[in-house]
Amino acid sequence: MTTYGMPIWYELITPDIEKAKTFYGDIVGWTTTSFPGLGGEPYTIWNADGAGIGGVVTVPDWTSGPTWLAYFHVADVDAKSADVAAAGGKILMPAQDIPMVGRIALVEDAQGVLFYLMRPDPAMEGHENVSYSATKLGSCSWNELVVPDQKKALPFYKDLLGWVSNEAMPMGPMGDYSFLDVGDTRIGAVMDRSAPEQPVKFIFYFAIPDVDAAVDKVKAGGGSIIMGPMDVPGGQRIILCIDPTGASVGFVSGERA
Repeated sequence: MTTYGMPIWYELITPDIEKAKTFYGDIVGWTTTSFPGLGGEPYTIWNADGAGIGGVVTVPDWTSGPTWLAYFHVADVDAKSADVAAAGGKILMPAQDIPMVGRIALVEDAQGVLFYLMRPDPAMEGHENVSYSATKLGSCSWNELVVPDQKKALPFYKDLLGWVSNEAMPMGPMGDYSFLDVGDTRIGAVMDRSAPEQPVKFIFYFAIPDVDAAVDKVKAGGGSIIMGPMDVPGGQRIILCIDPTGASVGFVSGERA
């Protein structure tokens, strides 16, 4: 069943694909395969237990630094891109078709957050149950949005992607941690950044068996730990890292209550 607003693909943009493949293969257990991307250039796919959950690519002239981005499922990429622009955002890559993949556009919201909009090819249908999963190892288990002002972000994403927030966790001076739901599925949360220098973006937490055991692997693989390991509400443990190519990424273990 199609659920618009769900994340259906995760992509790492990095200057060093081989270094990324080694790091994430060791930490998450992903394997990789190659697929013809835009212009026929090879595109590397991340596979978790044989299923593609995302990809890794080097983008010429990319100026935003190494980063993870999500693709969100929409019915009409062109119309939703126009909605982003009308709300004060930008269309960074106009809607275009990729054979056997679907129609995509890269946009930036009014607060500076980058993400893709995607209408998948029928062959890609169902990835909302693979790329994102609260329980499946190797999939993204949590999508955390950090913005200057969540009171502006919440109505924007509700209108654009149908996200709703019916519950929030107070975090004292840091404000609320507002949970995000797509239908009956909780996909993550949005929070205000803690300082003006904190980057505005999505942070994705990928599920692994044991974040404590991963700490040494992160360091050995050339990455660094910037938060954790720590317990989070719901019974899970997380670490937030910088991978060896410079992209921030989270890992999570344990079952969510």
